[in-house]
Amino acid sequence: MCGIVGYVGSKEIGTRLIEGLKRLEYRGYDSSGLSIIENKQIQHTKRVGRVKALDAALPKNYLKARTGICHTRWATHGDVTEKNAHPHISSDQRFALVHNGVIENYLQIKQFLESKNYTFASDTDSEAIVNLIAYHFEKELEAPDSNRFLESVRKALLHLEGTFGIAVISKDYPDEMICARRGSPLIIGVGKNEHLIASDVNALTHCTQNVVYLNDNEIVHLTAEDFSISTISKVSVNAVIQTVDWDTSDAELGDFQHFMEKEIFEQPAALKNGMRGRFSDDGSTAFFGGLNIQPQELSQIDRIIFIACGTAWHACLIAEYLIERFARIPVEVEYASEFRYRNAPLDKNSLVIAISQSGETIDSLSALKEAKRKGYKTLSINNSVGSSIARECDGGIYQHAGPEIGVASTKAFTSQVMLCAMLALYLGRLRNLSYTDGCNIVKALKGLPKLVEKTLESKDIIQKVAKKYAHYEDCLFLGRQLMFPIALEGALKLKEISYIHAEGYPAAEMKHGPIALISEKCPSVFLTTNGEMFQKSMANIKEIKARKGKVICIASQDCELPEDAIDDLIQVPEAHEIIQPILMSIPVQLLSYYIALERGCDVDKPRNLAKSVTVE
Repeated sequence: MCGIVGYVGSKEIGTRLIEGLKRLEYRGYDSSGLSIIENKQIQHTKRVGRVKALDAALPKNYLKARTGICHTRWATHGDVTEKNAHPHISSDQRFALVHNGVIENYLQIKQFLESKNYTFASDTDSEAIVNLIAYHFEKELEAPDSNRFLESVRKALLHLEGTFGIAVISKDYPDEMICARRGSPLIIGVGKNEHLIASDVNALTHCTQNVVYLNDNEIVHLTAEDFSISTISKVSVNAVIQTVDWDTSDAELGDFQHFMEKEIFEQPAALKNGMRGRFSDDGSTAFFGGLNIQPQELSQIDRIIFIACGTAWHACLIAEYLIERFARIPVEVEYASEFRYRNAPLDKNSLVIAISQSGETIDSLSALKEAKRKGYKTLSINNSVGSSIARECDGGIYQHAGPEIGVASTKAFTSQVMLCAMLALYLGRLRNLSYTDGCNIVKALKGLPKLVEKTLESKDIIQKVAKKYAHYEDCLFLGRQLMFPIALEGALKLKEISYIHAEGYPAAEMKHGPIALISEKCPSVFLTTNGEMFQKSMANIKEIKARKGKVICIASQDCELPEDAIDDLIQVPEAHEIIQPILMSIPVQLLSYYIALERGCDVDKPRNLAKSVTVE
């Protein structure tokens, strides 16, 4: 969950490291640091807080260096202090290292190294790695056909248990860098007379569009002119250079105040991009080019298991409703972190689908590997080409939503829900869904971007509601059927960025416990559409009002609501049920955003959270 950027080349580091680090600040922002090689010595600067504090503290000579590494931290081991910030320097001052991941056996390594007179300045697991490299460097005999620096790193990695993405520099090899990964992403940026390394492609695109995604247990040796990849066990690997297909301006704020705001308003375009070219010529079904599973095989699937975490898990819940409704296939939704440790029996004709915006979520990746070990077909929906999850699956669906920088997911979530709806359509048409029903769904999906644009026009109304309720410290989100996952998502968004305690529930479950919280001090956000559950939802609203609870109702325009039934109304366009969850998502996103603004919260970088969760 930390950000790594490294550079070795013929140009001054300048904006290459610092600009790259700023683009990764959503991955961790407790502290940051930078190390360079100058006059065959390691120089480093660290600061607690945001990257701008580090930038202001850097001596000018740092920006003229040709080799360096930097890091923005999300704390796992040790408090948020300068001593725990990366890079970490070996006790012999020979190596500097940045690390993302968790080393599970670091205490044993630390105890061994302390017995060999290596000293430690931090409370982190990462410092054990850099001192272990120094230890092996002392033991490593220089051979004509080997690089002592590379071999020392390689031997150190053989002793590590856990996950890592690392970049290492050495004062004895000032024009080189060694990097490696296991369970934590690293990408090489390929330039002319320069090479970069980063934990996210966002940090590279201001320098190059050409990248190489490292696989687990690979190690790379970088110089300005060249790079070579091998496995930790010394098997040579042929690099596959890919081209990033989005512009650097996609990751810039433009005229918006925050990335979350920008990404909320990018949703019409993101949805349009996600469905482009994915409908049949006759307009009755969807299709996906990268599934790598034949329609005949998919038609035989008896059960689908979705695995995900956080917001993506909510998208899976919607997928469950839609696939069972339109394709008549039993669906289960599992937290990836729980699924990977369960011994759940699966039918032989089961399909496992992972949803992850980054494609690097460690729990989802591990759960996916567990499913593959058991021989099940696997698919993924994610927004990152070349990600670990995308490469691990048999096939997948790329979201085409563009980079999402705000920690609280918005456009990636609605894109996932839309693709789940399209998948439900595709699987339904392989079975019993009629041509007419298929055409109606395709028509609804194609009209979705314009309906989202119309929903966004309610931003002023939503902002007024947000001002009214921003001072409350508790909130309930309630909905039935397809609106229940949106209630969960709305509560999560409010918790994430405004720090208000919020809970999402199926509306009918309110009287089985949560109704005890209802009072003038605990408003409820009620999500309802004009379907078979409308009258039952109205009964639930009346239960809240009878206990003096305030009700914010987010409803489709065809709902007829008594004036005295609610306190505030936010409307979305009437639409086909398959796209209603997406339309209802927009107001809960905006409501959370504007409430967080009213409370003075850091919207894009909420406390204790990071965008890509690559540690357990």
